[in-house]
Amino acid sequence: MGWLEAIVLGIVQGLTEFLPISSSAHQLIVGQLFFGGKDPGAAFTAVTQLGTETAVLVYFWRDIVRIVSRWAQSLVGRVPRDDFDARMGWFVIVGSLPIGILGLLFQDAIDSTLRNLWITVVTLGGVGLLLGFADRYAQDHQFKDLHALNWRDAIIYGLCQAAALIPGVSRSGGTISGGLFMRYDRPSATRYSFLLAIPAVFASGLFKLKDIGSDSCVEWGPTIVATVIAFVVGYAIIAWLLRYITTHTFSPFVIYRVALAVVLAGLLVGGVLDPEAALTAGCGA
Repeated sequence: MGWLEAIVLGIVQGLTEFLPISSSAHQLIVGQLFFGGKDPGAAFTAVTQLGTETAVLVYFWRDIVRIVSRWAQSLVGRVPRDDFDARMGWFVIVGSLPIGILGLLFQDAIDSTLRNLWITVVTLGGVGLLLGFADRYAQDHQFKDLHALNWRDAIIYGLCQAAALIPGVSRSGGTISGGLFMRYDRPSATRYSFLLAIPAVFASGLFKLKDIGSDSCVEWGPTIVATVIAFVVGYAIIAWLLRYITTHTFSPFVIYRVALAVVLAGLLVGGVLDPEAALTAGCGA
């Protein structure tokens, strides 16, 4: 991987991680174009996500410190266990279990088979339509905020996030859709999707660190550059998105996802992209 490719992929990661349009799908598509038909690999994608997730830590630092502190104090009885922040700590932990367990069980498929771009076509379009239905459904029902979060909803959120192990689903797209179907308002569903992603993304990224530099395609220097750029761009996107959704629907993202699925299908049919690049020798191996 060259420096230019790293810069572009870092920008792509920062732009797409928090929008419900799938950063992994964009990494696959843009990565293949730069690599002449080769997939940049799951390790590079996971490690650059450390940059965007660090942006979440910085942006929500006060909230995170408060939640961790209140959760810890609840363990020793210094804070009531039904305290909102203490409960949020438990909900994030429980909601992180599905993606952690499934990620370990299906690691080989996630790194290879599920990176087939025809699967990405289906998930981009399918989850896009699902997000549209969820957004419309939420408009027709009374909203609730995160104070209404309970164990059942936390588990459902976790299962929705786990679906993002498949490229094209989108971590934010899956969790936000689930939140909207459970009648949480847009800001609450989006905010919680950011918090819920922290343990899973950091665990995945740190686990994949060992794979960087193991071949000639993805090296440490470009990966670090891409990760830093992803952090800067991602921070700006978080601030923008949280303002945007207070007065707008997710319709533009639905249209974009479906359109991208159609374009991607066209590129695959035309032979411009290789649907199984992750299974061939090279960066995606």
